[in-house]
Amino acid sequence: MDPRYFLVIAVAIVMGWYAIGIFYNVRRGEKLLQWMQAGLPRIGERTTFRWLGSSVAELVIGKGKGPTRRLEILLALAPRDLPWNWLYAELRGRRDVLILRVDLGGAPRMALEMANPKSWTGRMSLSQAREEGWQAQEYHGMTLMAPAGLLKLAAEYFPHLEDPIRKLSASYSRFGLRKETPHLEIHLQFPDVKKVDADDFFAALQDLARSVHPHG
Repeated sequence: MDPRYFLVIAVAIVMGWYAIGIFYNVRRGEKLLQWMQAGLPRIGERTTFRWLGSSVAELVIGKGKGPTRRLEILLALAPRDLPWNWLYAELRGRRDVLILRVDLGGAPRMALEMANPKSWTGRMSLSQAREEGWQAQEYHGMTLMAPAGLLKLAAEYFPHLEDPIRKLSASYSRFGLRKETPHLEIHLQFPDVKKVDADDFFAALQDLARSVHPHG
């Protein structure tokens, strides 16, 4: 049989996979963005939105209310456009992640990282903290890191944040506080839009921002 026949089939499969993967990611992202509309006024009125390629969407509120001065939302979807990209992501445990980055208008009282070392974004944040010379300890299956000499203070401080975090989401792969912007960053699974109320979700985010605000 002519080998060109198999080449045509292979190209057709890849192109079909590409089209379906792009369509799935766009639909999934748009569904979540539509759900957010009911809660975003809790943060601010004016937003900008754009797709950064086929796997990342960015929504920004530049002038926020209350403790949230600025909010950047990233929808980081698994790369489904090409089969080898998808397989590589699956093998590394990469899943769809909702990333929330908050500027507070001032540095929080404590810098720390709480991350799941089994998640891909958790591994990245912990690796970065290690490069900065931060110290680490195990914390209920997660890893807590803080600047050298401040780990004990971070371990004493973090329990005060657990309830506000839990009201936002029952689980997360990364929670970070930094002295530089973004001051607060949290990585979550996509909320179940059929069970979670968007207004309650963003109200919980405001409460969390208030908990870590330097003047809170």
